[in-house]
Amino acid sequence: MSLLLQRVAETLSNHGVLAQSVPGFQPREGQTDMAMAVTQTLEQGGQLVVEAGTGVGKTYAYLVPVLLSGQRALVSTATKALQDQLFSRDIPRLIEVLGLPVRVALLKGRSNYLCLHRMEQARHSPESAQPGAQRALAKIETWAQATRTGDMAELTGLDERSSLWPLVTSTRDNCLGSSCPRYRACHVNLARKEAMASDVVVINHHLFFADMAVRESGVAELLPTVRVTVFDEAHQLNEIGVNFLGKQLSTVQLLELCRDVLATGLQLARGLVDWHALTDRLEKSTRDWRLAAGLHRGSVRLRWTEALPEGVDGGDWTPALQNLLLALDQTQSGLETVCELAPDFQRLFDRARELGALVNLFSTPPDPEGVRWAEVSAQLRLVESPLDIAQAFSALTRAQPVRPVPAEEQDEIEDDQALMAADPRHADPRHAEPNLPTGPNDGSLGQKAWVFTSATLGDEPSLRWFTEPCGLTSAQVMQVSSPFDYARQAALYVPEHLVKPGDPSHATQVAQLVAEAAQILGGRTLVLTTTLNAMRAIGEYLQTRLDAGSSIEVLVQGQSPKRRLMERFREGATDGRAGCVLVASASFWEGFDVPGDALQLVVIDKLPFPPPGDPLFEARSQRVTREGRSAFADHALPEAAVSLKQGAGRLIRSETDRGVLVVCDTRLASMSYGKRLVRGLPEMRRLSSHPDFLEALSQFKADATN
Repeated sequence: MSLLLQRVAETLSNHGVLAQSVPGFQPREGQTDMAMAVTQTLEQGGQLVVEAGTGVGKTYAYLVPVLLSGQRALVSTATKALQDQLFSRDIPRLIEVLGLPVRVALLKGRSNYLCLHRMEQARHSPESAQPGAQRALAKIETWAQATRTGDMAELTGLDERSSLWPLVTSTRDNCLGSSCPRYRACHVNLARKEAMASDVVVINHHLFFADMAVRESGVAELLPTVRVTVFDEAHQLNEIGVNFLGKQLSTVQLLELCRDVLATGLQLARGLVDWHALTDRLEKSTRDWRLAAGLHRGSVRLRWTEALPEGVDGGDWTPALQNLLLALDQTQSGLETVCELAPDFQRLFDRARELGALVNLFSTPPDPEGVRWAEVSAQLRLVESPLDIAQAFSALTRAQPVRPVPAEEQDEIEDDQALMAADPRHADPRHAEPNLPTGPNDGSLGQKAWVFTSATLGDEPSLRWFTEPCGLTSAQVMQVSSPFDYARQAALYVPEHLVKPGDPSHATQVAQLVAEAAQILGGRTLVLTTTLNAMRAIGEYLQTRLDAGSSIEVLVQGQSPKRRLMERFREGATDGRAGCVLVASASFWEGFDVPGDALQLVVIDKLPFPPPGDPLFEARSQRVTREGRSAFADHALPEAAVSLKQGAGRLIRSETDRGVLVVCDTRLASMSYGKRLVRGLPEMRRLSSHPDFLEALSQFKADATN
């Protein structure tokens, strides 16, 4: 056994430093097994895929080996919440307990940071005239004087959906780069340079793929070169990657260009160009193009296998695209006359040209090797993407040595450290002494190590659902079971008296079951739906039946910010407040953690099969069929199994939790494939009848009052 393996095993043992120093830490066999596999991958290089059940402690299982190894590493997550938790809590705690001189950086996407240049321009924008906008801008400007990082998460009271957010942050489209007058003080630039000088950098999957895209285009790298990369919440990698590796054109991009051209033109070149006429023409052509896509209820994806999206009238669509291209050409011409006045105009010119190129792309037939669709809601978004990330990602993760840090990059790091030392605003008190990589930590030796982990990566031991689309078919794969005693802590109930999901009365019957159960429990219920229509129907029914005449508060996704809904649900029936029922859809199926008695019942309205009309799902199914496999058994069923597993994972979050999972879909009991879906779930005891179900709930209530 190597020295590193010994150190990791000792650290995670019942007499190790974590057991002695971290409150509540308990050695777990599964955690140690995973940590040993991660350690071997760090030493030997290669790819490791680990499905670690809830409660395994996978975060420490990869962080302890990474930190003890001394290797430079990226740790990537799917959500900002986990990213912040790792940087603010988990990694600092381990560094302190282990006594390691490790420098850590947090790096988010560009739009998460305050842009000083755009903030200075914001008061000249039309949005700044809205009620309350000036007060909000004043608050942002005051905060800007004090913040070290410029991370917008520090700024309370400003939601990402606020119209002011894009005015004071930048995107890849509108960033001026090194031409920006505030480039030296740029928070994004300083965060990136700090990351380049750090041992461990915490990022997210979106940023990882953005870095892939700019590396391929020959632009400077966003992320440092490392030997070790860990992906937590890895089950989202393929879908996030597909979005980044494809091409997109949206009315949002075009309208933002209109806004920026008008604001910048009036501020820096008033009278030189008729900015109002120019942007009015582009805005009108953008809105006419959206109307050409037709009227649809809610948000829909239109197939696009021929020259036009399915159901779109070519007599409206083609002229609308031509008018849009003409408006973009005219916008470029107007901007070209003032490009030399300020770098802002040059970047706006480039944006108009890039959007024009996208209009031309979507005016030609789709790429047969990928999939194209139009997403129509209040906005319009065109997407052409690969079916998965296998080709791009397998080339990236293929075993290869890590290049040394170039001398010029090392000089840039040292220059930036001098800047931080000279300006207290850029100094981090946690890093009083720079811990530059030395020895084996310099990334110059050995093959790269890749670790992928999540609680849900498939419904079979090979984890093919995850490895195939990510191009990881040669990776080492392991599954680590949850330490929770599901047979004692949880039960599964399939109410066979309900109508089938396709019946119009299904949502009402689900709502009636939830109302009956929630009244017994006093709330403590999470309802997960597969469609927004079902969510609204069930939510409206419960609010009508429960809110007025009971001590139960019914929360429905979309009626309050997601964070507030989660906070209120976790509070439950405390301090004299009512218990809660939360009815939610897509974004609550994963990443929603409610340990304790606030949640004892999870109800899923029906089996989460992918929507049959989704163009990306259909294209993937057709590829599976061409390969001689079953589109249902080899694609649709694994997708449903993973989603069901994610939803069921909301129920038991600690060793003391107890609860019931209800799947209101008789196919789980009546169809042969139901057995496969059940096998993918934790081994819960089965409740065979409705009286058994109600009795289990009554027992929870009795236990809670004792």
